[in-house]
Amino acid sequence: MLTYPVIDPVALSLGPIKIHWYGIMYLLAFAVAWFLALRNSQRPWSPINKAQVEDLIVYGAFGVILGGRLGYLLFYSADKWLADPTMLIRIWEGGMSFHGGLIGVAIAILIYSRKYQISFLGLADFVAPLIPSGLLFGRIGNFIGQELYGRPTDVPWAMIFPADSAQLARHPSQLYEAALEGLVLFFILNWYAQKPRLYGSVVGMFLVLYGCFRFAIEFVRQPDAQFAGQPALLESFNWMTRGQTLCIPMILLGLWFMRANIRKLFGQSPAESS
Repeated sequence: MLTYPVIDPVALSLGPIKIHWYGIMYLLAFAVAWFLALRNSQRPWSPINKAQVEDLIVYGAFGVILGGRLGYLLFYSADKWLADPTMLIRIWEGGMSFHGGLIGVAIAILIYSRKYQISFLGLADFVAPLIPSGLLFGRIGNFIGQELYGRPTDVPWAMIFPADSAQLARHPSQLYEAALEGLVLFFILNWYAQKPRLYGSVVGMFLVLYGCFRFAIEFVRQPDAQFAGQPALLESFNWMTRGQTLCIPMILLGLWFMRANIRKLFGQSPAESS
């Protein structure tokens, strides 16, 4: 069994001001996305130019934060939110949903694409390779904050998280997600996006791969405590977790994007589609 490297979730204290690692991870995520977007905007088939990157990152940041917070409250804590509406603004307490953030980013991309008269799918393909690096930093933030840890296990790399009231050896599922959703997905998407593709192909691959990775890791991730012993409103077959249920439409939509574009646009260049 490995020893959990206890890290103070507060990275820096300046009097009454406390800077948390979780916030730093968000800043790193946006910084890396900005760098990648600037680089990718110089490709001949990029739907945006270098001057438009700043606005895109700002739109995306609002989509991630607002969508992620609202998604968490709606998907995971609706009853608590109704009892305490101020939870919406208490982001420093944790509680962000990837699926909510993804919906927020999709809405932001839609607004941006209409403002600049850009193909929505073309812009989504541009944004998709920027996301995995943010997932990597986000999962590291989860690990430092001792949240979203795994189920009890006896594997040699299991860890006991000090914040775990049960004090059981568990899967460090945050690190599994950082590796698959972050590193592996980053390299696959950025390799795949190096050449012009039919519109929807890159974002379709992102949706399918993320959905499959997340679905698999949910088998070793501790289910959300608030759903224990309750009838599952959104879960299927009485064994799927909330995260797995939310991944199913992602995978199906990703497959539809990839198949629809191959059938409709086979033999055409991306420039001919919109």
